[in-house]
Amino acid sequence: MQTDDTQAIIGALDDLLEKERTALIGGDLDVISRLLPEKERLIDALNTSGQREDLIALQGKLMRNHALLDSAMDGIRSVANRLGALRRVRNSLDTYDESGRRTTIEGFREKRVEKRA
Repeated sequence: MQTDDTQAIIGALDDLLEKERTALIGGDLDVISRLLPEKERLIDALNTSGQREDLIALQGKLMRNHALLDSAMDGIRSVANRLGALRRVRNSLDTYDESGRRTTIEGFREKRVEKRA
């Protein structure tokens, strides 16, 4: 039998998981980071309640949000890799000769001085 406290914790965690899902879909990483301490606190409270079967009801939402978070992290890694590649292309260009040897052509960077009044 569930206590009122356990029910309140489950309800709060359920609401938090919905907020987390909305933030993940919207790409709002600041909200996700702010929700994490409360999420950890609620899960710890459920773990100490001794009623682990209560987590089964939330398992689907936890797994869904975990998959969304993994996808968001994959997207962030992809953007970081792409920005790194663009930075390398801007600074130099790698070419290959007929025998497959790589040659790097350094990019020309114009030095500018900004004048302010």
